[in-house]
Amino acid sequence: MNIVFLDAKTIGDDIDLSSFDELGKVTKYDFSTAAEARERSVDADILVINKAPVNAYTTEKADRLKLVCVTATGTNNLDKDYLKERGIQWRNVAGYSTDSVTQHTFAMLLYLYEKLSYYDHYVKSGGYVSDVIFSHFSETFRELKGKTFGIIGLGNIGRSVYHVAKAFGLNTIYASPSGAPPQEGYTQVSLDTLLKEADIVSIHAPLTPATENLINRERLAQMKETAILLNLARGQIVDEDALAGALENGVIAAAGLDVLRTEPMSEKNPLLKIKDSRKLLITPHIGWASVEARTRLMATIHGQIKEFLEV
Repeated sequence: MNIVFLDAKTIGDDIDLSSFDELGKVTKYDFSTAAEARERSVDADILVINKAPVNAYTTEKADRLKLVCVTATGTNNLDKDYLKERGIQWRNVAGYSTDSVTQHTFAMLLYLYEKLSYYDHYVKSGGYVSDVIFSHFSETFRELKGKTFGIIGLGNIGRSVYHVAKAFGLNTIYASPSGAPPQEGYTQVSLDTLLKEADIVSIHAPLTPATENLINRERLAQMKETAILLNLARGQIVDEDALAGALENGVIAAAGLDVLRTEPMSEKNPLLKIKDSRKLLITPHIGWASVEARTRLMATIHGQIKEFLEV
């Protein structure tokens, strides 16, 4: 079997992929454009991809192709109707990054909530050396306990975040953009109520027609001026122009983003002009990518291919 990785670099150089050699002849490419994928998939029996597109153009010459494995949960890059028509199976992986994204959610929150960028700069700039008292209160922060934490989307990650928020003593609520019925053991409210009441709004919903541009100018205006917005779901859920305006004009206090509408970041992104790290923290889509999560991910892909070959 020929196993072809079209964008192996997206897994990271630190993850050992040698176990795949026992399953067949393995060829790895760091990245592949659509045109490159078209040529590189010609002799593939199995494709392993992350973001590389799989459709009629990229695989029409891949006569041997039997299985496509996506090293992610999202499968928007697959033309599933085309694959079904050709009898090509596909697999994705869910649940591997729940703990990693949950951890990153609260890392971002605490960085913003406790004004850590300011205090780090204050010490490293020499301000603390020349101070006259042992504490410095120019940037105040409050305790999380007793504040309201609102979650948009209650899938695996949303539920995990919910439980950690409760452990911090936060009054935790959630809203379902899809209109799903309440889940037992979790406090569901309307989106309007969540935006008005929450001190922290954390997005963990999939990208659907119901969630695209969900957080726009009007919804940002519903939030508290002291609120923090976190998005660790999909960049298209937040209107970035509206968010930039909200941060510049004090409509909300701060935002933490691990996802953007265009990745890597576009030089035209309106958020680039906001340099104050007390207001805006952006990480380059790393919430999912702890070593443990990526190891689990590839172990699952290995198992999927092995099972497919055995059947």
